[in-house]
Amino acid sequence: MRWLYSALWWFAMPLVLLRLWRRGRQEPGYRAHVAERLGFYPRLPDPQARFIWVHAVSVGETRAAEPLVDALLSRYPDCKILLTCMTATGRATGAQVFGKHGARVVQSFLPYDTGWMCCRFLRHFRPLACILMETEVWPNLIRQCRRHDVPVMLANARLSERSLRRGQRFASLLRPAAEAIDVVGAQSDGDAQRLRAFGARHVEVTGSLKFDVQPPTEVVERGREWKRALGERKVLLCASTREGEEVLILDALAKLGQPDWLTVIVPRHPQRFDEVAALIRARGLRLRRRSELAQGFAVEDVDVVLGDSMGEMFAYYALADVSFIGGSLLPLGGQNLIEALALGKPVLIGEHTFNFLRITEEAVADGAAVRVGDAVELLRQWTMLIVDPQRMAGMAQAASAFASRHQGATGRTADLLQPLLDQQWLDRI
Repeated sequence: MRWLYSALWWFAMPLVLLRLWRRGRQEPGYRAHVAERLGFYPRLPDPQARFIWVHAVSVGETRAAEPLVDALLSRYPDCKILLTCMTATGRATGAQVFGKHGARVVQSFLPYDTGWMCCRFLRHFRPLACILMETEVWPNLIRQCRRHDVPVMLANARLSERSLRRGQRFASLLRPAAEAIDVVGAQSDGDAQRLRAFGARHVEVTGSLKFDVQPPTEVVERGREWKRALGERKVLLCASTREGEEVLILDALAKLGQPDWLTVIVPRHPQRFDEVAALIRARGLRLRRRSELAQGFAVEDVDVVLGDSMGEMFAYYALADVSFIGGSLLPLGGQNLIEALALGKPVLIGEHTFNFLRITEEAVADGAAVRVGDAVELLRQWTMLIVDPQRMAGMAQAASAFASRHQGATGRTADLLQPLLDQQWLDRI
């Protein structure tokens, strides 16, 4: 199976590169650093640098990795972090989040999962250890790590029942990769059980790193300034919405005419900003785009603000009175609700949350979140909260308490990794 998998990669490579080039029409970052995806890298300024390698596939994983990267740089002052990703937005987020560390964080795209490309990558950077974030199990990459004596950790790991069933269809390919991972830090007991069933050996529950992410003070204050500019006007944030969800929300909103509150929609994928703007205009709703507002937030005669900016998610949460978390009205698995909870925001969320099931169920049970069946119920729950400020304040308090109670995963993850790094340090003396 592994040979067939590798052969398919090489057979599909022209199509993969063509798709990469086409995506670059909307996101130019996909046309940059293409050689890195094929295993070719510029000469390192310091060939003797010792790298701890963290792979965060895209934006969410990159942000989740922030507290762990900070902790590792503090614990190992003689090391650098090699941060890899697969998406252009993930790389841009990495530059924004980790720019504070200067040359101590080096970014690169991960090569495609062929043995030859992964081998070139490992020989070039010679990392002390590999930390894969959340669900990144690449068979050839992990096999090459074993061949080059690079220990592998799966950090902040999660595995839903649905993903477990899918993975078991390809057990002959994926199970050996899972068994070759040296240590796994799982987000929950349920994730740990499913990961063990999938073949992972040394699994411990460390919790979710996302609860340890500290919102940038200046970004949060920006959102609070926006809120002050609106005065008493209430704000419903629809965060990380996915294709098909905006239509449902906007149709329900358009039926209400021009409500007193402001709706802010932040699509999950930047390439859809123009598409969502067209959907809003098509329904006769008064629109302003965040990119048109410069530093202010003058939107008195506006129904919907489209959040078409990068790096301001915490500002949008600070602006909101209540946050709806997208990816959950349709069977897409849901998106991360932790950032909203961390800022003390009541959460509304749909029924489809299999990617974040445990956290969502616990937040609902604690009174920090409310499930909604569809877009109409979403707006109904929102309007009920507007007229019941005491209930809204209670949900906000529950959200803050919930987020605080789940902190501490960073230290537990770093402690789990330490024996691997200590052994590597001894082996390379």
